Amino acid sequence: MRKTRVLIIDDSAIVRRMLSNALQHEPDIEVVGLASDPFVARDLILQHKPDVLTLDIEMPRMDGLTFLRQLMVHRPLPVIIVSSVTQEGSAASFEALSSGAVDVIAKPGGPYSVGDIADKLKYRIRAVRHARGVRFSRMRAQVGPLHAPVSLSHGNGLVLMGASTGGTRAIEALLTRLPADGPPILIVQHMPPHFTRVFAQRLDSVCSMNVVEADDGQRLQRGTAYIARGDFHLQVVSQGGVLQTALNDGPPIH
Repeated sequence: MRKTRVLIIDDSAIVRRMLSNALQHEPDIEVVGLASDPFVARDLILQHKPDVLTLDIEMPRMDGLTFLRQLMVHRPLPVIIVSSVTQEGSAASFEALSSGAVDVIAKPGGPYSVGDIADKLKYRIRAVRHARGVRFSRMRAQVGPLHAPVSLSHGNGLVLMGASTGGTRAIEALLTRLPADGPPILIVQHMPPHFTRVFAQRLDSVCSMNVVEADDGQRLQRGTAYIARGDFHLQVVSQGGVLQTALNDGPPIH
């Protein structure tokens, strides 16, 4: 199999070198370029055609979020944010995910601590190489609006949705087109802990239905979507004939 081609974008020369050193000895990963800002990155993308980008947010001349939004319009690619401003649950983290990033990794602090996230970054690169969520915005523009089945408003039972890395925009596009009075919807989205509450709040603000982060023992109600909490398994159990949620933190499932 061809190696996964990675372009590293960060304004710190130390961080660029440390990320490159962490990846260059992997047999299935190739670092094809190092960029100090989005303008250099733009030329390297055209030259080397990388499979995955790592992207910092705070950079000179153009910030990472602005570059990310432009990239998703003109040349969608899987992008992993690696930044000190994307701590768990931060507004910048969710803004990056909403703008098309497939994952977010927070720098622990200080350029020399980048080595601490090396294993996490390798895992993410391998996981997102074939991610398709980043192409959703272009696909949606081509196929036009999505029409929800009319029968959903009168249906019973449950609606279950699952999305992997890069699925946040697809879920939002789908839920905003569904009616307010449909059956309960349970959603599992690949997302780090603390992000799921912010994700639920974002969806609740733009959807006709209610959207909440699932809690233990919540009664399932029509017109409500339940986002599985990060790092927890979401189950549906029957208590006295009433369906409700149950959370457990057992071993993660691939």
